[in-house]
Amino acid sequence: MNDGLILYIPGVVLLTALVIKLPTLRRAWRDPLMRSVCALLLVGCAVLFLAAPPTIAAVNDLTGIANFSAPLVYSVLTAFSGSCIVLIINWRGGRPEQIRRSTVLCLGAYGAITLAIVVLFVLADAPVERLRDLDTYYATTPFMREMITLYLVAHASGSVVLTSLCWRWLRQVDGSLRTGLALIVLGGALDVGYLAAKFAAVLARWTHRDWDYLSTYVAPPLASAAALMCGAGFILPLVGDRATSTWRSYLQYRRLKPLWLELQGSTTPWTATMTIAWWSSVELRRCHREAAIHDGLLNLAPYLSSVVREDALARATSRGVPPGRAALVAEAAMIASACSAHAAAGRSSAPLPDPRSDPPRLEYAGASDGLVALSRTLSRSSIVAAARRCAALPETARHG
Repeated sequence: MNDGLILYIPGVVLLTALVIKLPTLRRAWRDPLMRSVCALLLVGCAVLFLAAPPTIAAVNDLTGIANFSAPLVYSVLTAFSGSCIVLIINWRGGRPEQIRRSTVLCLGAYGAITLAIVVLFVLADAPVERLRDLDTYYATTPFMREMITLYLVAHASGSVVLTSLCWRWLRQVDGSLRTGLALIVLGGALDVGYLAAKFAAVLARWTHRDWDYLSTYVAPPLASAAALMCGAGFILPLVGDRATSTWRSYLQYRRLKPLWLELQGSTTPWTATMTIAWWSSVELRRCHREAAIHDGLLNLAPYLSSVVREDALARATSRGVPPGRAALVAEAAMIASACSAHAAAGRSSAPLPDPRSDPPRLEYAGASDGLVALSRTLSRSSIVAAARRCAALPETARHG
């Protein structure tokens, strides 16, 4: 089993990437590019699991045919190389009929190579089971020699094309996609090393030299590392973008807390008491908090005072606060004052004020970033704190 871990681990990585992609595939099944990516991950995962020595031994024992795993692994590896080409065709884009024609030609060519691999194995005489060094052991055996050469050439073409195109795109994108492409390019470079070791060992056999260690001991770790890099390259843009979005939502959720707490007294009961399940996503929690804030601001409309905003704006300006920041402080002060006035009205028996036909406009309460800015200003500005205290005083004390 330890001999298989070097291939099973990257196989699990590719399987993870495929599982992450499945929901997107279900929603966009008609997208050829999405189907190509998932097919590549599926076939790559199959190659790694089938090529592990424990799996090779199990398949040979199950079928009762020595080296039956050889054409099976080589066929799946050829399908992987064809999947690389199909992915490139769909990535490159173009007219749908041209993409479809190129895809059919590619699948036909690699299908013919796969059939040739099977036929060559049937014609060959390979009675001795080889779990780790079949390529070099049978490198000079008729028909096995051609089969080994054919699969190496097919794999090399797919790997080189995928790596070169990802290298070209690497300079045209940024963010997690750029990092993902860089990992795929690194995986492609390692795969070229794997192919070089395999070709060198086989060619050495043809010239009666013994470089078998290149195929037996050098190539497998390179193949494992290449699969890990490519799998990580496919996963990172998916997980990276998701993680970035989740982290941004989490920061917004936390930074909205001061404003949310400030408006607790003015939120309608159904919004205030509506609970969110503990397993709910951060995005849902942030949306719920924003909805409660907007609800509270709507109920505060009768208490919003342009006089308070203008007074706070004058104070901020006199202290040298930049205009944009001063306007934000003034709006936060107006909201804090309205919250205090609303709370004071709730404690008294005076009737609530009538809704205004033209309440003061809130400039920063529309987008999430504006709410976050208001929330942070509420908890940090001394001008806002002064407006809050003033609104909490009795009317006589306020003008005295």
